[in-house]
Amino acid sequence: MNGFIRSTLALSVSLAMTANAQADEFDDMDPMTLRLAHVVNEQDGFHLAAMKFEELVEERTAGKLDIELYPNATLGDERTLLEGMQIGTVDMGVITNGPVANFLEEMAVFELPFLFPSPEAAYEALDGEIGQELLDRLSEVNLKGLAYAERGFRNLTNSERAVESPEDIDGLRIRVMENPVYVDTFRELGANAVPMAWTEALTAMQQGTIDGQENPVNVIHSFKLHETQDHMTLSRHTYAPALFVMGMPAWNKLPEAAQSVIEQAAQEAAEHERRVNAEMEAEQLAALREAGMQIVEEPDIAAFQQAVTPVYEQYGEQFGDYLPRIQEALK
Repeated sequence: MNGFIRSTLALSVSLAMTANAQADEFDDMDPMTLRLAHVVNEQDGFHLAAMKFEELVEERTAGKLDIELYPNATLGDERTLLEGMQIGTVDMGVITNGPVANFLEEMAVFELPFLFPSPEAAYEALDGEIGQELLDRLSEVNLKGLAYAERGFRNLTNSERAVESPEDIDGLRIRVMENPVYVDTFRELGANAVPMAWTEALTAMQQGTIDGQENPVNVIHSFKLHETQDHMTLSRHTYAPALFVMGMPAWNKLPEAAQSVIEQAAQEAAEHERRVNAEMEAEQLAALREAGMQIVEEPDIAAFQQAVTPVYEQYGEQFGDYLPRIQEALK
């Protein structure tokens, strides 16, 4: 037997023994079921993350922990899910950062415009000391933060012209989420920012009552926005995390060994979703180009950053010392 085969066999045996040892910890545990909910469909990255989490947890607890998935908002919208977690009627979910920030305001620091220059920079902050500190602070509102998955970077589309700098946005009617940071960001960029619900925005784009919108590539692709929007700019103006989050009532019922498995599985599932998102985005951009959408890949990010300085002056102090700490870490 050559050395490579021998070492490969040894590794396989070692991994199997580790998995078995971990599973053995649950021999005396009564079976439990955890309900994990989210609001998007089964093709979305959130569901892929949830499926990976389910697979890892059930394998590592020898089936003693059963994860039941509830996609498509079947248990309610994101705020309803979080409120359910607090009182114990929902166990856990994959939830967009924005609604989580309604419960712990400082979570919104991650969504300030042009804060992160790359996905890797965002991951470093989220997976590091600052991100962990904010996950831990969710216990203040009876939630258990587990790990950061992602919604991703948001990009601008419009039906009028290519946008390479803030001057190109001037006067465009851009739909934004009903969130003051987003409204003020696009007003500073010169747009006529129009906050409205997404369902209304789809109709408004078809009717031409708004010129554009901003969303991650996966949303632009899945809603076939190339049919009404000729132009996209990879502005990546806001990075939106998503969280694996659990209610403290459900968390406190778990034995320590199960808690450890859940934390580790949530992190691994989040990282899996990030990798899949990156692969999907490349394919989706190619499909949008093929459909005729004109894509500006390298806009003048420095000019955009300069234009939104007032947003930082307005909101930065709301987040305590988290913003300067993130900015220092990014240097």
